[in-house]
Formats: sequence, C-alpha cells, structure tokens
Amino acid sequence: EPTETPAAPDGAAAATDAACAAPAAEPTAAPPQTPAAAGGAPPTPPPPDERWLRLQADFDNFRKRVQRERQELHRQATENLMKELLPVLDHLDLALDAAVQHQAGAAVIQGVKLVAEQLQSALAKFGLTPIEAAGQPFDPQRHEAISHLPSAETPAEHVLTQVRRGYLLGSRLLRPAQVVVSSGAPPAPAAPPASGAEAAEG
Repeated sequence: EPTETPAAPDGAAAATDAACAAPAAEPTAAPPQTPAAAGGAPPTPPPPDERWLRLQADFDNFRKRVQRERQELHRQATENLMKELLPVLDHLDLALDAAVQHQAGAAVIQGVKLVAEQLQSALAKFGLTPIEAAGQPFDPQRHEAISHLPSAETPAEHVLTQVRRGYLLGSRLLRPAQVVVSSGAPPAPAAPPASGAEAAEG
C-alpha cells in the first residue's frame, strides 16, 4: 500500500514560504584595491635635490627666453629707426652732389659734407655702416643692379656707378646699394666696307 508523506509542521512551512518569497541578495562590489594591495608600490617622489635642480633649470630657461625676446625687441626698434633715417642720408648725398656740380662754393660743399659725416658717425655707433659699391665685383647679396652699361675701364660684372648707397646694420643687410653694372668693353667698331677701286685692285 502507498505510504503517506507526513505533513510538515505549520511553523516549518511558514519559514519555507518566506525563504522562497525573499529576493536573492545582490553581490556586493569589492572595494578598489590600492596600488600596495594590488601588488604595486606607489610612485616615489623625486628627492629634494632633484626637484631643486629641475626648478633651477626651468628658471634658467625662462631667463634666457626673456633675454632673447628683449634683444629682439631692441634690434627691431633700432632697425626701424635706421630705416627712418636713411632718406635723410640720401638727401645729404644728393645735396653734396648738387653742390659740387653747381660749384656752390668750398664753404657750402664743406658744410654739407661735414653734416653728412657727423650723422654717419653717430649712426655708426648703433652698427650702421655704408656698403662700398663703386668698382667692386657685383654681389647680388648686397647690390641691386638697375642696368648694365659697357665700359672700357671697368671690368664686366663690376659696379660701374652707384645710384643709391646701401647700408648694413651690424651683419644684417638693411638696404642693398642700387648700382649700374659694367657689361665689359664695348664691341670694336666694324671696319668700313672697301670701295670699288680697292676691291678691284685686290
């Protein structure tokens, strides 16, 4: 005969029902591990001496950069001033040439020449120097050729005459000299054609 399963007590049944009805507990996340717990050591800060050397190097670089910027500003200001004064020098050169051509007198010529020399001497203290051009080999880095002319006295590719003076500011080119360049000796004139009588005798 089949046997009957004994019924559970009322208290045990209630406990079983409560356990089935309760939601399953969610797994809690593990706290983040520190580098030491993960097996790695924290970064070691540099020693005080090394930090001081880095700070000193940064300060030296900053000081050098400021000094370079200051020098560049001074150079640019000087260059701008010299460019403004170049027309004054040009006019003095033109005045001196005109005084000589028109025979203005020794006193006038000497006065204009003295003013030009004094101004050039003052500007030379700031590094401004004129470029020597007349009779020199043509240098495209310092000379600006405006024309070529034949010349029996000046070799080819040499400066025949200077139209406008050029200047250097230190080692930098401030303005090239405008020049006329010699193309060499002019060609020899062609021999006149022989007359009819000379041709017959020949």
